[in-house]
Amino acid sequence: QVQLMESGGGLVQAGGSLRLSCAASQSIFSANAMGWYRQAPGNQREWVASIAGGGRVNYADSVKGRFTISRDIAKNTVYLQMNSLKPEDTAAYYCKANYGSRRIDYWGQGTSVTVSS
Repeated sequence: QVQLMESGGGLVQAGGSLRLSCAASQSIFSANAMGWYRQAPGNQREWVASIAGGGRVNYADSVKGRFTISRDIAKNTVYLQMNSLKPEDTAAYYCKANYGSRRIDYWGQGTSVTVSS
């Protein structure tokens, strides 16, 4: 069982920045991929960004150029640097990790981001 713990959420004004962290209970080097998702009130959870085991990164069009996903393998931590935040970025942000040949997904408990206009 992999445990994920997100942190770094908070309240920020539009145009500001936040950095989210996702600490994993086991090595992220062995993960197939890790990613960030978000869910705004009344909306479905949506994919934001991901980083594959080999390091390839991908972003949703809505955050491309503003958000950066990265990882520190030594710390078993994945980050999401969020710049130029907009009110529509307001959501609960969740970390997901995919491990093993059966490609099992593990989720964190989420961290809340609120962007005021």
